[in-house]
Amino acid sequence: MQTLCILGSTGSIGKSTLDVVRLHPEKFDIVSLSAHSSVELMFDQCVEFKPSKVVMVSKQHAKVLISKLKAANLNDIDVTSGTLALENIAQDDATDTVMAAIVGASGLLPTLAAVKAGKKVLLANKEALVTSGAIFIEAVKQSGAQLLPIDSEHNAIFQCLPLNAQQQPGYCDLSHEGVSKVLLTGSGGPFRTWDLDDLEHVTPSQACAHPNWDMGRKISVDSATMMNKGLEFIEAKWLFNLQPDDIQVVLHPQSTIHSMVQYKDGSVIAQMGNPDMRTPIAHALSFPKRIESGVEPFDFFTAKSFEFQAVDLVKYPNLKLAIDACKSGQGACTALNAANEIAVDAFLNEKIKFTDIAKINETSVNKFVSEKVTSIEEVVALDKSVRVFAQSLITKSKH
Repeated sequence: MQTLCILGSTGSIGKSTLDVVRLHPEKFDIVSLSAHSSVELMFDQCVEFKPSKVVMVSKQHAKVLISKLKAANLNDIDVTSGTLALENIAQDDATDTVMAAIVGASGLLPTLAAVKAGKKVLLANKEALVTSGAIFIEAVKQSGAQLLPIDSEHNAIFQCLPLNAQQQPGYCDLSHEGVSKVLLTGSGGPFRTWDLDDLEHVTPSQACAHPNWDMGRKISVDSATMMNKGLEFIEAKWLFNLQPDDIQVVLHPQSTIHSMVQYKDGSVIAQMGNPDMRTPIAHALSFPKRIESGVEPFDFFTAKSFEFQAVDLVKYPNLKLAIDACKSGQGACTALNAANEIAVDAFLNEKIKFTDIAKINETSVNKFVSEKVTSIEEVVALDKSVRVFAQSLITKSKH
């Protein structure tokens, strides 16, 4: 039986992970869960799964949860708060496997703690690799942690690779394995067919209405700007030891082919399936075996035809920014991620326009592109500096 820690259990990925676990009570034991402030949902998860430990990042919400658990006579669950508590459960000896599903840069340190402890790490937090690529992969190599990608695109690429490459995430030699290119698919989001001039008037609710996937609000906006694909581009570089020119983004509006691997002999291997995150989650949880995920198989007889298009980088400036940052180095990638988190939050709170997200990101990257980061401490420091700068741009834009 695998013992599980789910970092971010009340988010979209966390809930999907628990859906898969429900199908296999004999295979998985939930040891610990974490959330930021979603008390009601966390309480329900505690009642159902009875973890030994729970972290609520917000101290105030931790107190509320403790009271609710006490009233329900669930006194055996140890509830702590704060960011350090996340690292503690991530590296706990009682846990074999850690699902890293905290959205944003705040997931970096607990995910890294799980890696350093040599866990089986299911990586749904793409920002960990975006903000600290080489440092993160070196920690995987040193500890012998097993790294399995959860993002549907990276999980698809992983499934299309030879076994030898799957066993060496971050430092495999794909060229030696006969790979010539990785094809990263993206739907193009809800505004793929919109005119450029209309994007200025996009509302948060429109940006969050993804045509194919059910995701959290931040990731939905990233998908609409294609920043999500940009972050995945950077993540793919580190996960599969690629150069930026080895990765090609392909628009595929149906989101049926989740990504492809092109080989030197002309073969292209694709991973297909209905757009449901339970598929990659079940794959990673049980790897190298296969288990039921709760997802219906893809039906070829009712499917629409497949479309593929080149990406218009003028329409998606955030994707171009991410590709350029990937080529520039770690400082640019860390800066891009930090600025984007601030800008997306401002857009969701209606402080800036949809088209301002890319402007804030570009200005921030240009200011910090030459910063050198060689340690986690430097990554965290740069991340903070960029957030302050990006916030100042938002404040200026309001006046």
